[in-house]
Amino acid sequence: MTLEYTAHTYPPGDPELVEDPYGGSPVWLVTRHDDVSEVLSDPRLAMGPAPPPGGMDVHTEMLVKLGVAEHLAPYLAGNLVHTDPPDHTRLRKLVTRAFSARRIAALRPRVETVTEELLRALPEAVDAGGAVDMVEHFAFPLPITVICELLGVPAQDRPLWRRWSVDCGSMDPRRMNPMLTDISSYILELAEQRRAEPADDLLTALVQARDEESGRLSDTELIAMVLNLVIAGHETTAHLISNGLAALLTHPEQLDLLRDDPALVPGAVQELIRWCGPAVTAMLRYAREDTTVGGARIRQGERVQAVLGTANRDPARFADPDTLDIRRTAGDGRAPQHVGYSHGMHYCLGASLANQEAEVAFTALLARCPGLALAVPPQELKWKPLPFTRVLTRLPVRLGTPRQ
Repeated sequence: MTLEYTAHTYPPGDPELVEDPYGGSPVWLVTRHDDVSEVLSDPRLAMGPAPPPGGMDVHTEMLVKLGVAEHLAPYLAGNLVHTDPPDHTRLRKLVTRAFSARRIAALRPRVETVTEELLRALPEAVDAGGAVDMVEHFAFPLPITVICELLGVPAQDRPLWRRWSVDCGSMDPRRMNPMLTDISSYILELAEQRRAEPADDLLTALVQARDEESGRLSDTELIAMVLNLVIAGHETTAHLISNGLAALLTHPEQLDLLRDDPALVPGAVQELIRWCGPAVTAMLRYAREDTTVGGARIRQGERVQAVLGTANRDPARFADPDTLDIRRTAGDGRAPQHVGYSHGMHYCLGASLANQEAEVAFTALLARCPGLALAVPPQELKWKPLPFTRVLTRLPVRLGTPRQ
């Protein structure tokens, strides 16, 4: 069946409440590729139910229930991922102007430089057992450095952003509340600096877009936008790189193909997103009116969960879907379309940057470290106990003899 109507009940404090604090109420699970694509692009399936007059939206209420201060919760709840038109249309238009293809393309030489710097430093990070953790020393520092450069965060402040990112991912209000207080003050102060002294960076473009549009981007929306771009852009790309590297190291025949032909890297990145992307599910949708998906009748007010992981392994869409195949193509010779970056109006704004970073990372890493290998058996790799995601805590590898 393509859809299943089911209910889950979670004990208090269960980490799945991070996604859904109303455990026990039914939800439609949508698993087939075509149906998932339909759910992700159907405007009748909204990111949240309409809040009561003067009340909180569902995402803010969820965060407050978890212990995030009410005046700080909108910084996390008010980003592009959680909004519907017309707010989503307005916000995406503003940030799209700042997140231009020209700006991303111009950043590639810097991505390559940062990657080489991290690779040169890897031998210094080898532990007493001869291994280096590629999550800590490669996959995470690369995207946080790149997104901070794109935004215009001064180099000396970037360690702050990495710490704030870890605090945000903890979902611990004792860490999140101080983080949100500090980060909101930092963003507004840096925005004022860019207003007085514009630079060729994303924050300047956001500030100018806001001013030119007569304040259509509020302080809260500006903070939420920057926080979303940095935290989401950083973590998602980091997990893509670490998951993808683990997949290649456990599929030596695929790794050899890449080593022999680096031109396969762009297609390999798309296959890795399909096969082991970090996002297992999309955000919950709420039916604003009665609708039909996959032949099932969904009533107004019911919730719908699109499962990206199963859609990306749908045999009706992908031949031999459980096999990692970096040369995978559709019948017309193009790469089959995964939904690892979502679909429709909520398609990942930073997809082109994530693709670029992953392509540069894998190309440079395989060229410099031809003897790269896992330092532990595959079954000993540790995954974070987080709901609806698949992400590594560590990725210990042996470098072999790096090329200079």
